[in-house]
Amino acid sequence: MVTAYYLYFKFSYLSRQILFMLRIIADDKIPFLKGVLEPYASVIYLPGNKITRDTISGVDALIIRTRTKCTPELLEKSSVKFIGTATIGFDHIDTHYCEKKGIRWINAPGCNSFSVQQYMCSVLLKISREFRFRLSEKTIGIIGVGNVGSKVEKFARLMGMRVLLNDPPRARKEGSKGFCDLETILKESDIITLHVPLNIVGDDSTWHLIDEVTLRKIRKGSWLINTSRGEIADTSVLHSALDNGILSGAVFDVWENEPDIDVTLMKKAFIATPHIAGYSTDGKANGTSMIVNSISEFFGLPLRNWYPDSLPVPENTVIDLRNINDDYEEIVRRAVFHTYNVTDDDIRLRFSPSDFEKLRGDYPVRREFPAYTVRLASGQSKAREILSGLRFRVI
Repeated sequence: MVTAYYLYFKFSYLSRQILFMLRIIADDKIPFLKGVLEPYASVIYLPGNKITRDTISGVDALIIRTRTKCTPELLEKSSVKFIGTATIGFDHIDTHYCEKKGIRWINAPGCNSFSVQQYMCSVLLKISREFRFRLSEKTIGIIGVGNVGSKVEKFARLMGMRVLLNDPPRARKEGSKGFCDLETILKESDIITLHVPLNIVGDDSTWHLIDEVTLRKIRKGSWLINTSRGEIADTSVLHSALDNGILSGAVFDVWENEPDIDVTLMKKAFIATPHIAGYSTDGKANGTSMIVNSISEFFGLPLRNWYPDSLPVPENTVIDLRNINDDYEEIVRRAVFHTYNVTDDDIRLRFSPSDFEKLRGDYPVRREFPAYTVRLASGQSKAREILSGLRFRVI
């Protein structure tokens, strides 16, 4: 019996020693992460752009965001076995190199898709108010109908918009019904919104998808919204499109050459924000959770189905709109703006564009729609349908 207990404790001790040998470098701006992995690994936190060949020497795993470029120059001759990016996109990871070298990589698909939906709701409702039209009068063309684009589609349909969808990979897989080609989107849409990954080469290349040729085909007076990657649109042609009235207006959350953005283009945009569309607190928690669970599975750490214990509760979680006599679009607008008004982020960037990274790193708490309860009167049935469809709690 004594021998059995001795072996048990020796085994437990050795297991802990093996676990503590695990070394991780993590981006210091990934929320909810600090303290989670430390019982099982040595974790060093660094700014994303300070994760270099020197700093990853002897490291087993990287937990990153888009600011860390996982290229052969970074990874060659390293001991890295696992890369987790707490983001939807993974164009900052050379996936072919990783797969060739046996480095497991993982992203967090869909983690902040509802956050981008919230951003898009605020943007579309702001444009419609400022330019005095109803969303139901307009056609929206959604390029890229994945986790994010499908949620933008849902909002647009709830608001009664005519919706055109373009997604060649999905159309090949599912059939062309329900999808249209890019030219149709360009010619028939009042509002064009981009929700595609950045693919540099290949049949589905999206690098400079919006270029001089594209803009020659676009319906004059259309709006352009980009929340995907700055490189999807050629900055140089956007200037002329806005100057010459080819575009009535534009909304940019993403930029070429971030964080050194084109300030002149920022001034021409109707709304300009510092790559924060997906920065809701809920979206961040989702992304961190997905990476923690993946790294735990890969290295055999005793963390399963981990999620932050609690998220910050926003102020004024109850939105009382029972006495609002306006139509459903204004009721929805008030509810959405209560949770998130994109104007706040627009003002912050315009006031200090050189603080692009700081604005991202110090981003305030933003909770998604389910964190709020909306009180409606019995006659506000259309608004009730829309807000329920957006996952508000409606009473």
